[in-house]
Amino acid sequence: MMKAFFSYAVLLAAAASGCSHSQRDINRRGERSQSDSAKNSITIVSPDKQLEVVFRLMDIKGESSVARYNVSFQGKQLVTWSRLGLDLVPGGMLCRDLQITQVKRSARDEKYPVFPGKTSMARDCFNEAVISLEERTGKKRRMELIFRAYNDGIAFRYHAPSQPALADFTLAAEHSTFYIAGNPTAYTLPLPSYTTQYEFRYKTIPAENIASGPLLGLPLLLEYPDHTALAITEAELDDYAGMYLSGAPDSPGSLVSLLSPLPGNPQIKVKAGLPHNTPWRILMIATTPKALLESNLISNLSSPCAIKDTSWIKPGKTTFPWWNGYEVGNAGFRGGLNTQTMKHYIDFCAEQGIEYHSLDGLDDVSWYGDKCGSYHGGDITKSLPEIDLPEVIRYAREKDVRLRLWLHWAGAKAHMKTAFPLYEKWGVEGVMIDFVERDDQEMVNFIRELVALAAKRHLTVTIHNICKPTGLERTYPNLLAYEGALNLEYNKWDPIGSAPEHEILAAFVRGIAGTVDYHHGSFRHVTQEEYKCRNIAPVTIGTRARQIARYIVYEDYLPMMADYPEAYRDQPGLSLLVRMPTFWDETRALNGEVGKYLTIARRKGDEWYVGSMTDGDGRELSIPLSFLGNGGFIAEIYTDDCDQPDKPAILLMQTMEVTAKDAINAILAPAGGHIIHLKPAIY
Repeated sequence: MMKAFFSYAVLLAAAASGCSHSQRDINRRGERSQSDSAKNSITIVSPDKQLEVVFRLMDIKGESSVARYNVSFQGKQLVTWSRLGLDLVPGGMLCRDLQITQVKRSARDEKYPVFPGKTSMARDCFNEAVISLEERTGKKRRMELIFRAYNDGIAFRYHAPSQPALADFTLAAEHSTFYIAGNPTAYTLPLPSYTTQYEFRYKTIPAENIASGPLLGLPLLLEYPDHTALAITEAELDDYAGMYLSGAPDSPGSLVSLLSPLPGNPQIKVKAGLPHNTPWRILMIATTPKALLESNLISNLSSPCAIKDTSWIKPGKTTFPWWNGYEVGNAGFRGGLNTQTMKHYIDFCAEQGIEYHSLDGLDDVSWYGDKCGSYHGGDITKSLPEIDLPEVIRYAREKDVRLRLWLHWAGAKAHMKTAFPLYEKWGVEGVMIDFVERDDQEMVNFIRELVALAAKRHLTVTIHNICKPTGLERTYPNLLAYEGALNLEYNKWDPIGSAPEHEILAAFVRGIAGTVDYHHGSFRHVTQEEYKCRNIAPVTIGTRARQIARYIVYEDYLPMMADYPEAYRDQPGLSLLVRMPTFWDETRALNGEVGKYLTIARRKGDEWYVGSMTDGDGRELSIPLSFLGNGGFIAEIYTDDCDQPDKPAILLMQTMEVTAKDAINAILAPAGGHIIHLKPAIY
């Protein structure tokens, strides 16, 4: 542990010293910055005129023509003059003594289909400036800074063109900084290192208290007293290292970027040819945090779909027996990694209309006989002797249920070129890739290679123990879900588990980036006071309505039904859960306070599903139905029984006719939920 933190401190010091000044120095020199020549200042404004980013070459503290930018929203500054630059090998810093050689402006306003997604169509509307920069002395290295202003955020990236001054693109550090104006509340995800499962609890602190300590994972959400929201993340992570943030040592509230180092060579973050792009650095901005959950900005900044025919991609729900420990209840046999258990789950899927069954593993062994948490050369095309894999494949096909296969990432890397064609031949629907725990350039490139190969073989992909999504799912829509959050699996071993407050924070913060595979679906509920972790048949904190509402509140195109068949059969809410869509035509965030409660409405066709979740406190919410179209709707309303708080498994249901002029009063129990299913009334 000491060695890990020492290495991190060295990297942070290098980032801070290479291209950074105190925000106080910048503010003291405000008059000088305003007197810079107009030719050194470029302004890009969003189409709705509410957002503005200004790029400027500034002279500060003895350095001339340093690249900086600031961002304002509705006239209020959110990011003050923040430094930009690249530290290249050889040659060092490319961020000062620059001149603008050319500015190219453009704009776009077009719509494109999204499948699967939280909306069926997205609008890509922005104003752009490509600013060409060259060093005035020395080797006169060149780079471009590309800025885009959208109505829901600002994005920028670096482009290194082919040039005599550079043989290749070898990067020691990227010095993108974010000097946050004011002192908003920061919802942060502290991480111990660059190699992590990305499953930790969020820490809420004033932005000025962000120190140059632990790494902070993305997205990072900031909320001002007037509820203006700013979230920092990235998109189009391709042939590059994942980005993290940390506090600047000499400037409270300021954030510096840090990149995941290459394995075995921590001084180098990226090594590639020219020309080369960095990912987009995104500042998502809205009047409230909940509005960020409606944004398609990450998708807009990602490459278009690379799959010509996507008709074979079928989002749906899947079993995942590992979560419940292969429990089979009173089925009359011992559950486990054996043929009988697989058929038992397949029968349940066929009975209920659940699309997929997953072959995964136990804590110490996978379905193909290797270790689960590490890879030791196991053959991912052959099962344990206790599983008659050809018979399980045949039986699933007979029952019209398709199989999904769990894989350690290293096993996939070793065998996917031979295994994936075989999986396609077997009729396997897709794979879960697990224990990634890295986003350095090598791993980023491997994940893209894997997803592309899976698409070629008509396999969908979900990925666990991985960082946040960065838009690869637009390019390869067979990538259906990421984990990247502490989730319900922690109820198997953690004394705190997936606590109600954490779940709301995860929905707000991690949910900004996209899909969250959360081990959904437990139908065994306890109150917060009753909760105890257990490995076999674990429980969840909160009510039945909360558990079902989770399928609406969280974006997930291949959510689990992770409990065992006997836990579901004849239970209230099962039919609602099974028929719940997994991708959507429209998404609205109706109510919400970060860490407290959230209401999301999603439309599929002409029907709407509205889900609400609260923290450990009970609360009463007014849910406006103004998003509905003309005419009447039948509302099926599923609620907690607040008169019996010691019985969280109770699910009450009522129906009423409503219109867009109405609002529904929702009363949620502590750690409770609320669901509304709205269908057009037929007279």
